[in-house]
Order: sequence, then C-alpha cells, then structure tokens
Amino acid sequence: MPIPGPALTARIEPNATAPELIRNFCIIAHIDHGKSTLADRMLQLTGVVQSRDMRAQYLDRMDIERERGITVKSQAVRMPWATADSDGVETPHALNMIDTPGHVDFTYEVSRSLAACEGAVLLVDAAQGIEAQTLANLYLAMENDLEIIPVLNKIDLPAAQPEKYAEELANLVGGDPADVLKVSGKTGEGVEALLDRIVERVPAPVGDADAQPRAMIFDSVYDTYRGVVTYVRVVDGDLSPRERIQMMSTRATHELLEIGVISPEPYKTKGLGVGEVGYLITGVKDVRQSKVGDTVTNAAKPADEPLGGYDDPKPMVFSGLYPIDGSDYPTLRDALDKLKLNDAALNYEPETSVALGFGFRVGFLGLLHLEIVRERLEREFDLDLISTAPNVVYDVTLEDGTEVKVTNPSEFPGGKIREVREPVVKATVLTPSEFVGAVMGLCTDRRGQMEGMDYLSEDRVELRYTLPLAEIVFDFFDNLKSRTRGYASLDYDATGDQAADLVKVDILLQGEQVDAFSAIVHKDAAYEYGVRMTAKLKEIIPRQQFEVPIQAAVGARVIARETVRAIRKDVLAKCYGGDISRKRKLLEKQKEGKKRMKNIGSVEVPKEAFISALSSDAGGAKESKDKKK
Repeated sequence: MPIPGPALTARIEPNATAPELIRNFCIIAHIDHGKSTLADRMLQLTGVVQSRDMRAQYLDRMDIERERGITVKSQAVRMPWATADSDGVETPHALNMIDTPGHVDFTYEVSRSLAACEGAVLLVDAAQGIEAQTLANLYLAMENDLEIIPVLNKIDLPAAQPEKYAEELANLVGGDPADVLKVSGKTGEGVEALLDRIVERVPAPVGDADAQPRAMIFDSVYDTYRGVVTYVRVVDGDLSPRERIQMMSTRATHELLEIGVISPEPYKTKGLGVGEVGYLITGVKDVRQSKVGDTVTNAAKPADEPLGGYDDPKPMVFSGLYPIDGSDYPTLRDALDKLKLNDAALNYEPETSVALGFGFRVGFLGLLHLEIVRERLEREFDLDLISTAPNVVYDVTLEDGTEVKVTNPSEFPGGKIREVREPVVKATVLTPSEFVGAVMGLCTDRRGQMEGMDYLSEDRVELRYTLPLAEIVFDFFDNLKSRTRGYASLDYDATGDQAADLVKVDILLQGEQVDAFSAIVHKDAAYEYGVRMTAKLKEIIPRQQFEVPIQAAVGARVIARETVRAIRKDVLAKCYGGDISRKRKLLEKQKEGKKRMKNIGSVEVPKEAFISALSSDAGGAKESKDKKK
C-alpha cells in the first residue's frame, strides 16, 4: 500500500532510515521499452509527485529528451513504500530508483548507475521481446552481481504476447515464466506488485556505519547560482551539513553547505547514512573539483582507502566542433567544461583548422551521443556550431617503424606507409528470422566477419559479427532498420583493432588541398567518396569569375573531378553591329583577363559550404530518428 504524499516528510529523513529499510535499484531496458513511463507510475503510486504536478516522462528533465522520446541522463529519485507482513503490520521502506538510458551510446551512464545499486529491474516490451541492448544491459548488471527482477511491460497493447516473451525472458535470466512480472507503465497495472517484489528481492545495502565516511560520486551537474551539485552514494559512515569534506583524488577540501535527497525535487535533510543516495552542495564553481568516480570523505578524519571508482570510457567516434563566430571560442571552452561535469563520457582537446579557425576535437561514444552533445551546446549555451564529419582513431606505422595515432584526416602522414590499423567492434544484431539474409548481406558489404548465429526462439535470431567501427558510425544503423522494416536491433562493443587497406582521400580546390574535406576510407570506397564529395562541393561552392576545378586525389593520383563554371560578363552587349572582328577583339581581351585572374585568383568558399559539406546532420539526424523507434 503506498504512503500518501503528506507523509513523505516523516518518512524521508535519512537519520530515521536504517540501512536494512533501504532498497537501491535501477531500471534497465532497450530504448523505447517504457522505462520512463514505468518510473512515472512509480512516482505517482508512492505519492512523491501529486497528480496535479504529474507530466509524462517526469524524470526526463531536458527538452531534448522530451522531444526525442529518449532518456539521455540517468536520474536518481527517492520514494517511500510500505509493505505489510502476515500480521498486517506495515514497514516503511525507502526506495532509491535510478532511471537509466536505453541507447547503446549511453552505456557509460548505465554502468555508473549499476555501481550505485544492489538490484535491477530488467524491462522488456511485451510486443517486441528481447532486443540487443536488453542483453547488453543484462550482462552489465550480472557483472555487478545485482539481483535481477525480470518484468514485461506494455501488456495493455493489442500486439502484446506476454506468455511467449515471459518464457523467452525466463530462459535468459534463469527462472520460471510464472515469476516474470507483467505490468503496464501506461495504466499502472501490476506496478504495486513490482514495488513489493523490489522490497522482497533486492538486498539491503551493506556498509560500516562506524567507519570513516566514504561516498562515491556517480554524477554531477552545474547550477548557475549554487555551483557544482554532486550526486553521491554513501558506502560507509555518514555525512552531515557544515562538516568539511575532502575529495580523495584531488585532495581538495570544502565545507558541506547543503546535503539532501532527490524526491524527485531536491529535499534538504540532516545527513546521509550507509547505503543512501543523495546530493551535496559545497558552493564550488570550479567544475574540475568534482570528478565522477571520486570518493568523498571527512577532511578531519579521512578514510584510508578510496572506493573502486569507474573505468574511464574510451571514445569511439571523433568529430571537430567549431564556433561559426570565432569570438565564441572561449564560450565554447567553458560550455564543454560544464557539459563534461554532467556527461563524464565526453573527451575534448583544442584543435585548429585552416578553414574553420579555432575549435575542439571531441571524442564521443557514438553518433547519437555526438548529435545530443552538439544540440545541448547550441540550446543550453546559445552557440552556433559546425561539426565535422565523424571519424575514428587509426594507428599508422611508417616504413621506418614510426607509429602515428591519427584522430583527424589532416594528421594522416605522407610518405611510405607499412601498415594502417583501424578499430573493430563486436556487433550483436537481433532480428526476426525472415530478415537474416538481408542483415548478413549488409554486414558483408561493410567488411564484416561472421562470428556466430543463435536462434533465441523460433522466429528471433541473434547474429554476431566483427565489424570495422568506421563502417558503422555513419549510416549502418539506418540501413539495418531499412532492410528489416525497423525490427532489428544493434549493440556493439570495442574489441581491439585490425590491419586494413586504408587510404586518405584529399579534396583539392584550384590545385590547393583543403584539409577540412579530407577523409580516411577503405581503398575500395575511395572512388565513391571522391565522386560524391566533388559533386556535392560543385553544388554548394558559388561560381567565381574564373573556372574552379574540384578534384579528389589519393596521393598524387586524381580519382574524381568536377568543375565550377566561371561567371562570364556579356562583353558583346554593347556591340550593336559592325564587323565580326570587333566582337572577336572584345572576346579575346576577356579571355586574357580570365587567364590572368585564374593565375592569381583564390577560391572563395563560404562558411555555409563547410556547414553543408561537413555537417554530420545528414547521416546523424536520420539515424537518431530511427534509434527512437
């Protein structure tokens, strides 16, 4: 039975909550399987959000999340819930829930959330069944030794097949199909039983209340007025307001101005004890002072050993971000600093381009991550940005044995090259059996090597491939959805690198190389890229007063060419008649002038041409729309 809203203040004080009454859990699932909708129903049932304040996707705080219908940031919330024993005596519990993203690009958010929990609700759409990211998140939860509670959502849909997918889910986690809970996040059916199951099955947090305090930072956010707000999970001891705390990695000390819990709005409390999840405010404005994975302890009596922390995420895709107005460069630098606080997977370093000026080389976990970060920078910090075409990191070995790490095509060395190695990923594709041929054809076209194939059920197949990362960061997902009518799902994980026959394609305007348009592609795809890029530039580069050749070249060999025709002034307009020699004289004079202009003329390439040619919107926006489905 849920505790009504007004009783919340009496139940939520951490000092009154023993560790054995706390349950820390997260919701994990594939994208669009209803995590945020189920979280909405839990917020309503537990009374922390009143009906008049309720809105769909309550925990999705960013406009971009609500517009796209996806979760980008994990959100922690504390909820009261009482369960009755056989004698009817009610015991109040505090449930700390974390709603996690479902997309493969935000797996790092999920992994940090799992480290702050003892249990996970594995959610599966009763109309779609197990998807690729369902498996990936399940394996992550198992690695963290979490208690898994299998749940089927959307049982109210006409296309739902709960019995079929309950058996599939039970086989996956090991159990009986009858133990798989069936709920509807939309109508609220079965959600009370799920909350009771969480209290019953998820173990209470374990920690030493008498030890020196240790709390793990699992997220942070920057508030314009209050500075850095740090989200922590207390493992040992307790934290209280006005005590001095120390960040164990940087040794920086601060006074703890405010401490509290999120329920789901910030709620000030008298402290946080063992197993509790909450926030800390120290008033610090320097965003580098709060590092995700760091351990917070008491400055006067610090703990001996920090907590384990998190593995640093490795960027999969690199893209250059440049302000359209060069004077916005300092603003972009500050914006990336603040966004890094809220998105620990972001990596960046300064970069200069001849064509685009000062900017940053930014590392992302995938193409959707790139789209989201760029859009957040433009919306939250009012910036106008150009993002260059995404590419991956290559290791190039020269003939003399020198090794060069290439994150940007302009860094690709000239001269004789012994070997180029590119990153590869292990991809898992889940698809209905009727589309197996189409998926295998796509993977083969993208230089994939098949590792195995398993039938999860009569009509669902799991395909495992090793694929070059460069082949899947552009439009692989888009093509996969097109060939399978939207039914296939994809998950991938980096597995190392391999030698490949790669070349750098340069784009030359008037014989001069333009680094911003260069790309590293497979030898077999070089001609196609050259033809496509020269044709695109021919359309967007304005005509000059002289002819402009656009060439694509591999080394010294030109593989494609287009020509922007010259603008010609009508010099014969004033000739009303007379001998033809008079007209020929004017035309010859113009011809000489054109030749002279061509020798000294430089091509004017407007900023709009760079935006159009380099922007990742063409592939990325289309892909991110598909990923919502």
